[in-house]
Amino acid sequence: GYARVSTSQQSLDIQLKTLKDAGVKVSRIFSDKGSGSNTNRKGLELLRIKVEDGDVILVKKLDRLGRDTADMIHLIKEFEEQGVAVKFLDDGISTEGEVGKMIVTILSAVAQAERHRILERTNEGREEAKLKGIRFGRKRTT
Repeated sequence: GYARVSTSQQSLDIQLKTLKDAGVKVSRIFSDKGSGSNTNRKGLELLRIKVEDGDVILVKKLDRLGRDTADMIHLIKEFEEQGVAVKFLDDGISTEGEVGKMIVTILSAVAQAERHRILERTNEGREEAKLKGIRFGRKRTT
């Protein structure tokens, strides 16, 4: 199982209890607390090493696996390539079977749309800044 909270002030207790109640052994629960990026997620890195073909990773909620949709989709695809499924207990979603693959595809489309919206907003912000006379890049040398 895997549990994650975004800040060190948050508690993992509810997620850990859910995983234990679902039958996950304490020794097979990996967790991260206050992790802002994948490089800080030691629990996730250990989980990636320990999983084997045929395993099912249990996670309490969809948003606990990845920091954002794109991160989550990347992880799900990585696990799928290893023959590992992910089951989100509260959401009732699993990546097992054809329906699971369809869900992953839909989530991939959502991630792509999210990236596109971010790019659009970034470009709009740049255009607005240019209209206000803000320059980008290095200062010109003469």
